[in-house]
Amino acid sequence: MIDQEDRIIKINIEDEMKSSYIDYSMSVIVSRALPDVRDGFKPVHRRILFGMSELGNTSDKPHKKSARIVGEVLGKYHPHGDSSVYNAMVRLAQNWSMRYTLVDGQGNMGSVDGDSPAAMRYTEARLNKLAEEMLRDIDKETVDFQLNFDDTLLEPTVLPTRIPNLLINGSAGIAVGMATNIAPHNLTECINGIVAYIDDREIDIQGLMHYIKAPDFPTGAFIYGYKGVQDAFETGRGRIIMRGRAEIESAKTHDKIVISEIPYMVNKAELIKHIADLVSLKKIDGISNVNDESDRRGMRIVVDLKRDANANVVLNKLYKLTALQSSFSVNNIALVNGRPELLNLKRMIELFVEHRHEVVIRRTKYDLRKAEERAHILEGLIIASDNIDEVISIIRSSKTPQEAIQRLIERFQLSEIQSRAIVEMRLRQLTGLEQDKLHSEYEEIQKQIAYLNEILTNDELCMKVIKDELIEIRDKFGDERRSEIIYASEELNPEDFYANDEMIITISHRGYIKRTALSEFQTQNRGGVGAKGTETRDEDFVEYIYPATMHNYMLFFTQKGKCYWLRVYEIPEGTKNSKGRAIQNMLNIGSDDAVTAFVRIESLNDEDYTNSHYLVFATKQGVVKKTQLEAYSRPRQNGVNAITIREDDQVIAVRLTDGEKDIILANRNGRAVRFNEADVRPMGRTATGVRGMTLDDDGEDCIIGMICMNRDSTSTILVVSEQGYGKRSHLNDEDGEPVYRITRRGGKGVKTLNITEKTGKLVSIKSVTDDNDLMIINKSGITIRVKISDLRVMGRATQGVRLINLEKRNDEIASVCKVNSEDLQDEVVPEETDDTQENKPEDTISEE
Repeated sequence: MIDQEDRIIKINIEDEMKSSYIDYSMSVIVSRALPDVRDGFKPVHRRILFGMSELGNTSDKPHKKSARIVGEVLGKYHPHGDSSVYNAMVRLAQNWSMRYTLVDGQGNMGSVDGDSPAAMRYTEARLNKLAEEMLRDIDKETVDFQLNFDDTLLEPTVLPTRIPNLLINGSAGIAVGMATNIAPHNLTECINGIVAYIDDREIDIQGLMHYIKAPDFPTGAFIYGYKGVQDAFETGRGRIIMRGRAEIESAKTHDKIVISEIPYMVNKAELIKHIADLVSLKKIDGISNVNDESDRRGMRIVVDLKRDANANVVLNKLYKLTALQSSFSVNNIALVNGRPELLNLKRMIELFVEHRHEVVIRRTKYDLRKAEERAHILEGLIIASDNIDEVISIIRSSKTPQEAIQRLIERFQLSEIQSRAIVEMRLRQLTGLEQDKLHSEYEEIQKQIAYLNEILTNDELCMKVIKDELIEIRDKFGDERRSEIIYASEELNPEDFYANDEMIITISHRGYIKRTALSEFQTQNRGGVGAKGTETRDEDFVEYIYPATMHNYMLFFTQKGKCYWLRVYEIPEGTKNSKGRAIQNMLNIGSDDAVTAFVRIESLNDEDYTNSHYLVFATKQGVVKKTQLEAYSRPRQNGVNAITIREDDQVIAVRLTDGEKDIILANRNGRAVRFNEADVRPMGRTATGVRGMTLDDDGEDCIIGMICMNRDSTSTILVVSEQGYGKRSHLNDEDGEPVYRITRRGGKGVKTLNITEKTGKLVSIKSVTDDNDLMIINKSGITIRVKISDLRVMGRATQGVRLINLEKRNDEIASVCKVNSEDLQDEVVPEETDDTQENKPEDTISEE
């Protein structure tokens, strides 16, 4: 008996795991998950088509039961689960999965909603005409065959396809350590590209892209942006953005979004459910109902909108939050000579043409051999017909057919094949007509042999044959592109998700910021008590209120002279009574700094505009500085230094100008100085500035505001004191003489409000018209809205009238802001300030 130990072979487990896993992974890669670059098929699809062909299940015959087909494939070629074969066959019949279906299915073959197909005993199938083009000439020794799993039958290793199946239908598969995801393309475009490659082998990928524009998905929709397509074609990898086709329809009561095409591989039912879930979770506002109205005429998903919803905003949110916009990650990995390879567009075409070349050469050799065999027989028959009496005599006098064959060989120097054909010849071939046919057939065969020989020796002719066959396929099966390409677009623009609504930006003393719809604020009569506007933290109060629209840029300037950027839609939304969010958390502002001014600008991308406009800074100590807007047009997350500030000073106002404005600075003690901005030369972004106004020496005086106006402006100047008094004055009198006389910068200025104990010190200066409303907010959070038209215009040095009643409260005004007045008091939008009416749509507001 053999010793037990001698039967145990010791193997290192690490080596065994390595070799076993590599064997397994290569089996999956080669025999299951990756398509062959030549016919674009994995083994299961190839076996299904070959099995159906062997069954005679072709397009010109009736359908056969799917179970019969699956049984054939399973029993002869593919020893795996029946469901894997059936599901693969069903997919070949689904026109939403395959750009060009290869199986003609009958019965329930599933749906774009993800429904399963009916069981294979209920459905029927047959090859369609395009699939037959993949199998054509398979019986002419065009491809190699191998033994099946039990070595009883032969199956093809590849199909002699006439169509570039890998390109037109794509493929997807997950192997071990690699995956493939090849997009489908348009047949007409692909064949045009292949023909162009055959005509010019040096054509580059850019040249091929003139013919093959982009992938073409069976469900249509849009290809949104072209960079991913270009990457995929050039490298074999790329991310293609797909967008569903949706249109906004206006009904009598509300708008609706109608979706007629969805991205490739998106489940329609799941898309609708996801939209409904987002509505119920309040992640999308403005949708009242979602219906699937699809029928046999086509897809139709109807999204009903609420009356006040902005259809464009809702649609863009659907693109952002649902599969209505999806991406297709191209990863062109296929088997080349049994090895996986990442392929660009030209390489895929090159390998397909190589395959077609090999198929045509092998087919030609087969046809040539058959033609020569037939010609050989015809030569013998012609000899026999020319000597028919002698041939008949030899045959009649022979005792056996074999003797007759032998005697004919000896008499006419024939081969055995020729001699046998003569012996087996029918009597009707002895007629004159049939003899003529023999001669004409022989002549035709000789021509065919010459042509076939030329194909084998002349590569140009061979390529012409390939090209002609491709063009024939294109003319027979080609169609229009389904997926429309939007070249200019790339990722979604954040602006698309927000309607350009009017907002009020509120910033509290402790630096809490929010945006609130302007429509939330109501107009009240002058002298009213006001409504509760904002809840703030203990000892905090609202200090700044600004009008803006959702798409504007906000340039924030801090008292220490730094500049930060935000879009209005990036500011958190809050109700009139909510607190807001700490601005330090949004702008990376230091704890010892605070925002004191901002400039609203519609766009920073217009170079002509940014080069022709300026930002004018005013500081608490009376310094002014003018810098070109272009210096602030490149947003940075951590901000930039906007002005160099002295230790005892801070920025209190920043204005946007066109270089030709008059600047008016007002101080706390009720005086104002007016000078032309030309007196302030433009400086660099980090400059300190020059003196704009000389302050009083009482130690408490400071600049409280700055306005910039056209010299001939008809707007009036409104000043407001801390005890609620305000006064309007003209900039110039009726004769055009300045009410506020123009001086050089740096002066002490003239009186603009008679400061008394009752009025309190000056807190704000504005340029206003009768079309404006004034929004006032005091330190306890009370807001009031008054009509500017209710305030009469007074002299420059008067005390003014009461704007808000503060007698019953120990309170003071914190900030004021002007907005546009409308006939409907609930529909008010911010007006452009007088100093920007010449250069809309920018606006600037800032307060101390």
